[in-house]
Amino acid sequence: MPLASGAYTLFADPDGRYSSPRKFVGGITAGALSGWLALEVSARIWYLPPPEQLQVHASAAALGIFLTGVVTWGLSLEEPTAFSTSLLVLVTGAERLTYVTGIVVSSLLVAGVFVVWRRRVYHERARYLFQSAQSDDQILVPVRGDATDSVVLFAARLAAAHDAGKIVLMKTVSTETIEKTETELEATGRESISGDSDEPSEDSITQAAEEHLAEQQLRDLERLQDRIAAVVDVPCEFVVAVEDGSAAEAVLRTAETENCDLIVCPYETDEDDPSPFVRRILNGNSDAIVFRSSNGRTNWQRILVMVRSSGELANAMLDFANRLLPSGGTISACTCVSKRRERRMAEIMLENLIESFTAPIETRVDSGSVEAFIDRNASLYDLVVIGASTDRSAVSRLVSTPTFERIHEVDCDVALVHRA
Repeated sequence: MPLASGAYTLFADPDGRYSSPRKFVGGITAGALSGWLALEVSARIWYLPPPEQLQVHASAAALGIFLTGVVTWGLSLEEPTAFSTSLLVLVTGAERLTYVTGIVVSSLLVAGVFVVWRRRVYHERARYLFQSAQSDDQILVPVRGDATDSVVLFAARLAAAHDAGKIVLMKTVSTETIEKTETELEATGRESISGDSDEPSEDSITQAAEEHLAEQQLRDLERLQDRIAAVVDVPCEFVVAVEDGSAAEAVLRTAETENCDLIVCPYETDEDDPSPFVRRILNGNSDAIVFRSSNGRTNWQRILVMVRSSGELANAMLDFANRLLPSGGTISACTCVSKRRERRMAEIMLENLIESFTAPIETRVDSGSVEAFIDRNASLYDLVVIGASTDRSAVSRLVSTPTFERIHEVDCDVALVHRA
């Protein structure tokens, strides 16, 4: 029984006050020896009934508890199960040597298993429970809009944090643009397309138009590569894809064909609401980050991560923040509660969440809504990382609008994280 309760104390809170192998083994050993000593003393002073009657003299029990308390306190071996170990010695009778030896050896075995488990499993649990610690190395960046530098460098810093990191810069060309270019090429000279006096075919005209557009897009992507190289050292590849109706679908197809783990794209709006492109990316079958830049910042020293609950999404957001963090930077993990009695559980949740990260992360628990907290504190941070709420059910998102749709003007960059 002492081993069972002691093992629960160890494994239930692996980094807690009583989860010390030294205290576990030392406390149980001290309790067993104290109980043995109390049994020997009481046998010479007080009359004790035979051990087989399963009766214990009250004075012997009191002496055993007293000795256990003194020894464990004096040696800093406070262990709750030490007292039950001491009392059980009193009913062992002639088998007390076997009992004491057995419980000491068994406690050493339990403590050894605990040490290995805590070191190899518990403290490395992010590797086994979540994919973010190993994946998201090959990042696809659709080049769109005006905030190109911020988005590309955001993705580049994420990729550079892993040795296998790589950036795939992508541009799309619509079928309408290809058709327009074909018309222009036909008007400027058909002989330059065919290379001789023969009449060029439609296929050769289409191929020439595609090659012409690809060269233009690649020149733009090469300029972005030079911009990346000036800041971080990360490999780059280029992709020019045909956009047939939906740019988002083209991006998702490219992410699959290029074996990309993560998509990083700019935030786009349609009358203050997320554009169809953004909505499709955030509901796709690939991990994605939609980045909204406020002032073109390309370095993020202070990062705020808004967490709703523990799990793969929260771990991924903290992992991304940790990869972006420069030397001397700070990360804050925050959650909001609506009731005072929820605060303690929220603190425990955040504490357990940040344990798997080596970087120092402060935790904050606030009362009120998430959007109100971000509005008050955004100016104190360079970047806010929030979930895209795609892990919630459709009914839940209908009842409560995702947070990123309720925040519009914030004085810092915002990263929306979607886990497929």
